[in-house]
Amino acid sequence: MKFEEALKKLEEIVSSLENGIDELDKVVSLFEEGSELVRYCNKKLEKVENQIEVLSSKLNKSENDEKRNNE
Repeated sequence: MKFEEALKKLEEIVSSLENGIDELDKVVSLFEEGSELVRYCNKKLEKVENQIEVLSSKLNKSENDEKRNNE
């Protein structure tokens, strides 16, 4: 599942819960599904953050190396 799909599904779940559901079992089921989607999205975001940090670090190192070579 893509991040965007998970986020859309999570928004649908939140909307359903906000509109009210009569069946307790359905509420629990949606809450569980929503919790799983939140964990999934958080893991995806953490992974992307780590990738950005690595790329940013490499870019900064490359820029610093280039500056030293030009001096």
